[in-house]
Amino acid sequence: MSVSSSSMGGGGGGDAGGRTVVWFRRDLRVEDNPALAAAARAGGEVVPAYVWAPEEDGPYYPGRVSRWWLSQSLKHLDASLRRLGAGKLVTRRSADAVVALLQLVRDTGATRLFFNHLYDPISLVRDHRLKEMMAAEGIIVQSFNADLLYEPWEVVDDEGQSFTMFAPFWNRCLSMPYDPAAPLLPPKRINSGDLSMCPSDDLIFEDDSERGSNALLARAWSPGWQNADKALTAFLNGPLIHYSVNRKKADSASTSLLSPYLHFGELSVRKVFHLVRMKQLVWSNEGNRAAEESCTLFLRSIGLREYSRYLSFNHPCSHEKPLLAHLRFFPWVINECYFKIWRQGRTGYPLVDAGMRELWATGWLHDRIRVVVSSFFVKVLQLPWRWGMKYFWDTLLDADLESDALGWQYISGSLPDGRELDRIDNPQLEGYKFDPHGEYVRRWLPELARLPTEWIHHPWDAPASVLQAAGVELGSNYPLPIVGLDAANARLQEALSEMWQLEAASRAAMDNGMEEGLGDSSEVPPIEFPRELQMEVDREPARVTANVLTTARRREDQMVPTMTSSLNRAETEISADFMNSVDSRAEVPTRVNFEPRTEREENFRTTAGNVARTNGIHEHNNFQQPQHRMRNVLAPSVSEASSGWTGREGGVVPVWSPPAASDHSETFASDEADISSRSYLDRHPQSHRLMNWSQLSQSL
Repeated sequence: MSVSSSSMGGGGGGDAGGRTVVWFRRDLRVEDNPALAAAARAGGEVVPAYVWAPEEDGPYYPGRVSRWWLSQSLKHLDASLRRLGAGKLVTRRSADAVVALLQLVRDTGATRLFFNHLYDPISLVRDHRLKEMMAAEGIIVQSFNADLLYEPWEVVDDEGQSFTMFAPFWNRCLSMPYDPAAPLLPPKRINSGDLSMCPSDDLIFEDDSERGSNALLARAWSPGWQNADKALTAFLNGPLIHYSVNRKKADSASTSLLSPYLHFGELSVRKVFHLVRMKQLVWSNEGNRAAEESCTLFLRSIGLREYSRYLSFNHPCSHEKPLLAHLRFFPWVINECYFKIWRQGRTGYPLVDAGMRELWATGWLHDRIRVVVSSFFVKVLQLPWRWGMKYFWDTLLDADLESDALGWQYISGSLPDGRELDRIDNPQLEGYKFDPHGEYVRRWLPELARLPTEWIHHPWDAPASVLQAAGVELGSNYPLPIVGLDAANARLQEALSEMWQLEAASRAAMDNGMEEGLGDSSEVPPIEFPRELQMEVDREPARVTANVLTTARRREDQMVPTMTSSLNRAETEISADFMNSVDSRAEVPTRVNFEPRTEREENFRTTAGNVARTNGIHEHNNFQQPQHRMRNVLAPSVSEASSGWTGREGGVVPVWSPPAASDHSETFASDEADISSRSYLDRHPQSHRLMNWSQLSQSL
């Protein structure tokens, strides 16, 4: 199949000659870039452009490590374009990408604008607005598929409806009557003409306080599409063959490490797919079943990335609303003290703490550790999953809104085939599964480095003599568990019972005609992000003076910590308005309209928590409270975690893949199964329905 494309304001490739602006976004490569290839084929001059407009992303302003990667990738892309003959990559800084592109088209006298699709709701709204404005100017606009194997509207069930579960979706992708398009070669040459009258803005992605931390990233990662190609080759010729066995090991670099390259579009997913399939055919012919299975599992990870975009396209509110209707009634615990302790890696559960400290220090987490820390966040602490997703967005190198939303919805039980919410995975058992020798914990928790492996994942059970010999003083240099699993499980069962009662009451009210339907008068406003997650962004429109952007932004939570730096954050709450525009889905199949609105504020009452000690575990036992109510718990004294840089250790493509079974969670017995027993949904079959995103009030 040829590259999927759409056009507005004109036909096919347009008139020969003239100028074409190619708008780069998350497709920062010159090979297998359909928009760039089409512009080169159209003849005439090509103006490559990038617009930096992070204010449009509202609360999802890119984090420090993500901005560092972007800056390096743009430099690499600019150098590649110059080698192909382009004068330069034209860069613009604006609070409105559409306005900036319209001005660029006027400055260059271009008659065409080409770009590649994105599938998140913010981009869908922006792209439609762009096409309408360009059409009014008589500019030909074409958009292409460069991010997926198949466009979301191409993959439907036998009745022409979108899939709501991963397994049938991926099976349909693998059984499509046509293969994904073959990757395109880079253009032989690009002629951009004289761009001297088309100035570029200097894009500033970091401030002085961030440069030291960013310098460490360069020692472990090499952004850029050519480096992505090298990383892919290294993976195909190395870890891939043993991927099925080693992918669960958190203490070794046995996975692909390709997810940042895929997120920024430095690596073509079609290229990855075809090369892995060729490897699979070779190993199949050789009778190497283990290697063949490794390819199957890795392609399944690629499938999950596809599915994340598929869900985002068909359910644009998936990054903030649960997709199963009843989950909107779940009484999340609103406790910023717990949230801070989780972020700092001071929960008292070693595997969780090790993961959070690695994330803070490096911007990276192994896939299995992501599942562990997010499951602990949602099921043990029972904090709103959107808080955790936002923190991942702020701190991960490969932060990806679609993949992260899929992962957190999966963990919180918000998907029809998601992980069950009513079972808690034991971090101790997960530790011996993914870090059996304790090396990962010892690397990131040096205070526990001398503990024997027997006790490394549950130091609270270790004899006093063992703790003393290892130099561990629980409650002093390493915390006691923030909450016991028994208490957390009891609170979880109570919360689920309350959720079902509220859902039943709402359904009864709807049946009696007292409510118009889900998402209307009965809608509970989305829980506000904590103050510490509200990024500090300039309130005023972007201004460019002498081609230098003046910004004021600080995010100390994304700094690499030191042994002595303070954990106190000086942050200012901000608001970032989304565009006042309507998405009618432009040139892609559409059924409904999408209208963003400003998120409403919500006030929470506070209750003081009681500290109890049960079964030898120090707990903040203050779970008893109504829905969406904040606890004003005094934060325990916490000292900062020491951390070291170990480079590119661990990881998988994409950000998420289904976690392995826990000995504590019998309902998710198969690591490769997509459908668990769904016992608690089976007990409430009337609630097992997917929310229609058109019924949801928007709060982007």
